[in-house]
Amino acid sequence: MSKNSSSTMGDGESVQYAGKATVLAIGKAFPSQLIPQECLVEGYFRDTECQDPAIKEKLERLCKNTTVKTRYTVMCKEILDKYPELAKEGVSTIKQRLEIANEAVLEMAVEASLDCIKDWGRSVRDISHIVYVSSSEIRLPGGDLYLATKLGLRNDVGRVMLYFLGCYGGVTGLRVAKDIAENNPGSRVLLATSETTILGYRPPNMDRPYDLVGAALFGDGAAAVIIGTDPLPDSIEKPFMELNVAVQQFLPGTHNIIDGRLTEEGINFKLGRDLPQKIEDNIEEFCKMLMEKADLKEFNDLFWAVHPGGPAILNRLESNLKLTEEKLTCSRRALMDYGNVSSNTIFYVMDYMREEFKMKLQQGSSGGGGGGGEEWGLVLAFGPGITFEGILVRNLIR
Repeated sequence: MSKNSSSTMGDGESVQYAGKATVLAIGKAFPSQLIPQECLVEGYFRDTECQDPAIKEKLERLCKNTTVKTRYTVMCKEILDKYPELAKEGVSTIKQRLEIANEAVLEMAVEASLDCIKDWGRSVRDISHIVYVSSSEIRLPGGDLYLATKLGLRNDVGRVMLYFLGCYGGVTGLRVAKDIAENNPGSRVLLATSETTILGYRPPNMDRPYDLVGAALFGDGAAAVIIGTDPLPDSIEKPFMELNVAVQQFLPGTHNIIDGRLTEEGINFKLGRDLPQKIEDNIEEFCKMLMEKADLKEFNDLFWAVHPGGPAILNRLESNLKLTEEKLTCSRRALMDYGNVSSNTIFYVMDYMREEFKMKLQQGSSGGGGGGGEEWGLVLAFGPGITFEGILVRNLIR
């Protein structure tokens, strides 16, 4: 139904249907340690006391190929001084890792949420629901309760905790927040994501090649957005993106391509070499399915907010869909500035995209033209399953 349409229940009561969910604000936060990519290898090998030149050469090559320039990390000298066993091979350290991670991800989630609430401009008491996403903590009660308490949210806030979804978790969170907002008129949903690589930190080993990929590619951080329908007028709320249609899909028979297992030594990942190819083989059909909802035909008529899992995935998507070079600029910029920060990264892409919308609107206005860029776009992420998450979105800064 349309935004303002209504329906009559069997008892004669008239029910007003909410409009489409919109992104009303965005925030982000990072740990204090910033690592330039060119400094990573020396520091990592010093901290883990690794002397293998072949491994070092491979990691240096991987670091150059990722296109990452800087990353933030929770891991630092103070943590390694307190927990030296984290840099040792074959030591049971899951208890220590969770002690660090549970505190670190909560602190970052609080900072990102406060940054988002400041951007939103309304009171924390107006938040009716919270969706919290993390693949970096495990505890009962979950991080959603700790976050709600730290922020001073009402004790009747509706809470959803999404654990261990990996890189597509941010877009899953958007889909869940969209459903909550659209089915609870007047609600305002805080969606927060927070991740750290502490659970997977360990000495380099040729028998675990994915550890080297992780060391070269992944970073830490948090993000938050406020989702709601029917934004308040007169610039009280400033929506910049409408969440039009959301779809999740898994590829049958691919559940072993991204494999993560929690062990006594932390989390161990195995990543199939055919991951980029699997995504390339299926992404066009998935995108067309979403585009059909708005009768869209041309890929280059859209803007693209794609989770930058790595340069190979972005390159193959760009090539397969014949996208012009600038279409993935925001995704490549997020990867360069922050690395792959799992569920958070899509929000760093969206933040850059909001900047781009505003810049295009300003350029259009000053040049006598109109518009803040393309009207329609896709938000995409991929992760374990192999799972595709996609949202057809609309640019509201026009």
